[in-house]
This record gives sequence, structure tokens and C-alpha cells, in this order.
Amino acid sequence: MSEPHVVVLGGGFGGLSACRVLRNTGCRVTLLDRRNHHVFQPLLYQVATATLSPGDIAAPIRWVLRHARNVRVLLGEAARVNVEARRVELSDGDSVEYDYLIVATGASHTYFGHPGWEPNAPGLKTLEDALEIRRRVLLAFERAERETDPARRRELLTFALVGGGPTGVELAGTLAEIARQTLRDEFRSIDTSAARIVLVEAGPTILATFPEKLRNAAREALRRLRVEVRENTTVTDVDAHGVWLGSERLDAGTVIWAAGVAASPLVATLGAPLDRAGRVHVQPDLSIPGHPEVFVVGDAASFTQEGHPLPGVAQVAIQQAAHAARGILRRLKGDQPVTFVYRDLGNLAIIGRGSAIADLPRLEFSGPLAWLFWLFLHIFKLIGFRNRLVVMLQWALAYVTFQRSVRLITER
Repeated sequence: MSEPHVVVLGGGFGGLSACRVLRNTGCRVTLLDRRNHHVFQPLLYQVATATLSPGDIAAPIRWVLRHARNVRVLLGEAARVNVEARRVELSDGDSVEYDYLIVATGASHTYFGHPGWEPNAPGLKTLEDALEIRRRVLLAFERAERETDPARRRELLTFALVGGGPTGVELAGTLAEIARQTLRDEFRSIDTSAARIVLVEAGPTILATFPEKLRNAAREALRRLRVEVRENTTVTDVDAHGVWLGSERLDAGTVIWAAGVAASPLVATLGAPLDRAGRVHVQPDLSIPGHPEVFVVGDAASFTQEGHPLPGVAQVAIQQAAHAARGILRRLKGDQPVTFVYRDLGNLAIIGRGSAIADLPRLEFSGPLAWLFWLFLHIFKLIGFRNRLVVMLQWALAYVTFQRSVRLITER
């Protein structure tokens, strides 16, 4: 009897977690991704704000899985899944057959029915997104230096961040530090510290998944950085020169989108029921209805535990993918499926230099201690000794000098 073939779609946190459980087992595993690298997404904003280089937070997938002898890595884009034929069809016309399938394709940003906003308000999900945001932010200061019209200069020095989750808060805090500290002595015609940074959240509060005490601490940290926090404020339009906040116009030379996510469109081809964000309603063991050989995990899956949907964070994807992989091994042994149970390890968010919030099991704290905890945890979680060493040195240098060493404006 031939080895069962497990296909894993996506080389993010979920895909790598599944492959690690399945490595050197009796399965033949194929990991398929349209990019050849894994990105440590929690630090994408550090690339976008010129603290780190793309290579500091990314690693080739083949290198990550080099010791998993039963895992083959293929570069390709999955276009659809034929669940009846057990076949993944690729965009180039090729296909891959499977016995078991783990879909860990993640999510992209969504503009809530307004795709035309995207060119003027890029989101932050990939390295390409991060480099584009870095380019726009740095160009805004350069163009303001040459601008003679005061109104246009104010527009160029206004940055609007849409979405008050961790990504939006971290971007807002870091942009404020760039304007108030990093660039303050480098321009002659503009005062970069006068830059206006506006964080817009449609809901009643920023960082909604954190306890109120920590949300208040985050607001206070943003206030010290002179970031304007606009809660209960809905963006109704975006154009090349700013945003509409209800009936109020905010002229902004740079708009960054961090407001929402939608599951990869690939999951719609599975034929399973979807939620409003396009995520698959999975079974308790993370398989899809009618097809126990197909599992969906991470941002592509809609899973409710104790009456609450699980958040779209890396830990959910890692734990779900590992559970799905173990579920496949259980099925191969003839054992019954087991319900997935998420273990919440806590949430962290960094606001700026020496300021962060930490919501851990039975422990909540903020300030410099939370900031140090955030730093060391992210260094520890990075893949590869080189990346850990480089990031540690870059952060140490930035802390001492207030500088960001990767302020390079590159073409698209």
C-alpha cells in the first residue's frame, strides 16, 4: 500500500505547523505556496516603518523544512480545489492529487465592498505591501520638503491609519516616533514633528480584544506620542488625497488600511458553507462538512469556542494546523476524530519605544516590562539564528540612536 499523500496549502504559520507535525511520519507531504518564503507577519509593520529589512523577518520555506525528508515543497498558486476528485488545480493548469488536504491559505485585507479604495489605501499582509507602505511614508516627507503650498504640505504630512487593531496601533505609534524622533534633524524646510497621525476605528474602542485597563494604557501611550485616536468613526470614502470620515473630510497624503480581513478566495471552491468574511464553517475537528479528509485552519476557518469566534492570530493558525495534522495521523490509525480546543496564550501589542501592553493568562500589565516581554518573545519566535541575531542588533541600535537603518525608497 502506497503512503497517503497529504497536501498542505500555504507556507504561513499554519502550513509550517502542519508540516512539522507530519515530518518524518508515514505520510508523503506536499507543501504548496505561491511564494518561496515564509514571512513572520507580526513584524511586517517593522519593515513598513523602515526598522527591519524584508530578509530579517522572512526565510525560504525549503530551508525551514530541509530536515523534513518526507516533505516536498512546490512553488505554485492553487486556483481551486476539486473535493470530489481530491485534486488541487493550479493557476498554470497543472494539478496535485491528494488523499488528505489541509487548507492554510490565510486571509487578505478587505475594503468592505469598496475594492476601489485599495490603490489609495494599501493594506499590510505581505512583504510587497510592507515595502509599498515604506515607500509611500518616506516619499511623503520628501515631497513635503519641496512643497511650497502650505495646504498641500499639511496634507503630505498627514497620515491616516484605518483600523484600531494591533496592526493599526503599532503602525501609528511607530510613525509618530519616526516623525518626532528619527527625522526631526534631517529636513530643512519642514518640521517633521508637526506631522499629523490619525488612527481611525469604526468600533467603540481600539484594541477591542484587550481588557479595558490595557486599552486605556494604549490610548495614553498614543496620546503621549501625539497620535489622534478617532473611535466610533467610520470611513465612508477614500481617494488619492485623503479620506471621508462620515461627512467630515480629512486631507491625508498617506492612507494605510488595517481595518479588516477576508479569507482567501480559494476556500470558496471547497463547496462548504462560508461566513460573512468568506471563512469556512468547519466541523469540531476542523474538517469540512461531508469531506472528513479536508481540513481548513487559521484565518480561512470560522470556528467558535465557548460562544466566541476565534481571533485571526498566529497562535490560532499554529494550534489548528497541528490539530488537523494529528487528526490525519489519528484517522490513519483508525481512531475517532477529536474536537479542537484552542489554548489562549495571550495577546501583545507594542505602541512605541518602551511602551506595550500584555494580556496573558491570569496576568495583565503594560509599560516597559510589557515592551521587553514583546521584544524577547518576537526574537524567540523568529525562524533562524541569523534572523534572531540581526533583529536583536537592529532593535538595540534603533533604541540607542533613535534611527531606522532601512530608510530606502524603492520603486514598485
